Amino acid sequence: MNPFITIKELKAKLDKKEMSVPEVVTFYANRLKKYNEPLNCALEVFDDVVQNPPQGSGPLAGIPTLLKDNICQKGRTTSAGSKILSNYKAPYNSTAADRMNAAGAISLGRGNMDEFAMGGSGEFSAYGPTKNPWDTTRVPGGSSSGPGAAVAAGLVPFSLGTETGGSVRSPATWCNLVAMYPTYGHNSRYGVLAFTSSTDQVGPISRTVYDNAMIMSALSGVDKNDSTSLQIKPQDYTQGLDGKMPPGLKVGIIKDAVDAEGIDPEVRAAFDGAVDQLKKMGAAISYVELPNLKYGIALYFIISRAETASNLYRYDGSLYGKRDDNAATLMDMYLNTREHGFGKEVKRRILVGNYVLSAGHKDAYYNKAQHLRSMLRADFENTFKHVDVLISPTCPIFPWKINSLIDDPIAMWLADYFLVPNCIIGTPAISIPCGFSKTNLPIGFQFFGPRMSEQLLYKVAHAFQESTDYHTKTPKGYE
Repeated sequence: MNPFITIKELKAKLDKKEMSVPEVVTFYANRLKKYNEPLNCALEVFDDVVQNPPQGSGPLAGIPTLLKDNICQKGRTTSAGSKILSNYKAPYNSTAADRMNAAGAISLGRGNMDEFAMGGSGEFSAYGPTKNPWDTTRVPGGSSSGPGAAVAAGLVPFSLGTETGGSVRSPATWCNLVAMYPTYGHNSRYGVLAFTSSTDQVGPISRTVYDNAMIMSALSGVDKNDSTSLQIKPQDYTQGLDGKMPPGLKVGIIKDAVDAEGIDPEVRAAFDGAVDQLKKMGAAISYVELPNLKYGIALYFIISRAETASNLYRYDGSLYGKRDDNAATLMDMYLNTREHGFGKEVKRRILVGNYVLSAGHKDAYYNKAQHLRSMLRADFENTFKHVDVLISPTCPIFPWKINSLIDDPIAMWLADYFLVPNCIIGTPAISIPCGFSKTNLPIGFQFFGPRMSEQLLYKVAHAFQESTDYHTKTPKGYE
């Protein structure tokens, strides 16, 4: 069987009885076990599921997947890539896991990730860095690094990640995949270990836009267990994906993004090629300016770290997870548990978060960031009065060599320059492949839309993808 088969194609074969569910599950489980050591993309493969796969029904029936390790799966370890939760077993399913089960998908394990989703490279897992299948000396992007690398190498047909500020789109662009960050509240956060509560969303990672739409259809819908969940009914996003561009589509190129300093010339060239292709398909292209876009990365740093400090306050050894039992006092237990349980990047973000929330700095940093957040939202809303979608490169640079920037966190954070603004304001974006570098590293670009424009984004992205073959390319050595 072709390991890079799409969900749509695999589902057709299963429906026609050309292969059985146990055969498919065994095939991908064996690949996970074979290639996991060189890639470090899975923290665990569920052998009990492999030996006795569920025979479900639904649009994803019999399709294996890998869930990021901050998405609770009942009875399974859910460590969020951290030592502090290395012994924590989830007592319940997340809504995302429940909806995958209801759709018939089969979770084969837990995907490696940056600790508590804090990182854009996959280097900050307590269990070692994930490697990029296109070049194992390089990072795959993060924080959904394991889910991204596993799909890229053909170890599962799709995966679920989470995104706070680029965490599914970053692995997508650097691994030649498709990933969608949906409108905030579109997908339930119930049972997802929190990083930044006001931006966290579950997002699918797949080989094609059509497959991504299939997964999103299964994830969508209101959830009574999540107060931030939008009051929307489930929707089939594959409807209308006919490979045709909507007539009269107006596309805005974010001038502030493509003219930004530091964008790699090869990334810019691939993006320009994508723009030319959109023109050939009948899209009306114009340049637009978002005056407050330049503040996006700073807003994200302040708001995400403030919420990090609040959300991770609970991990002190007193309720769940690992604790230091040799401490002489209660305070020592708190301090030692967090010192040994959290990694360097998590500690850094907690410290910054407490600083911007402190009495002497809250007005200067956190409150001002929230004000600028509303200004950035207004920029996007005003722009969408004149164009249907916006586009930009997904990442301005190529994935770096593992550990080469480990002591330069600011350089790493700036790789998310094009990724965080829409997350801050809660609007959707989809990243798709658009080319390769001279050294065969993937390049992606992204479509942004207004709130609840997922259907439009899927239609436009699918039409573009059907007119190109970038997504059909696969990394060597995983045939």
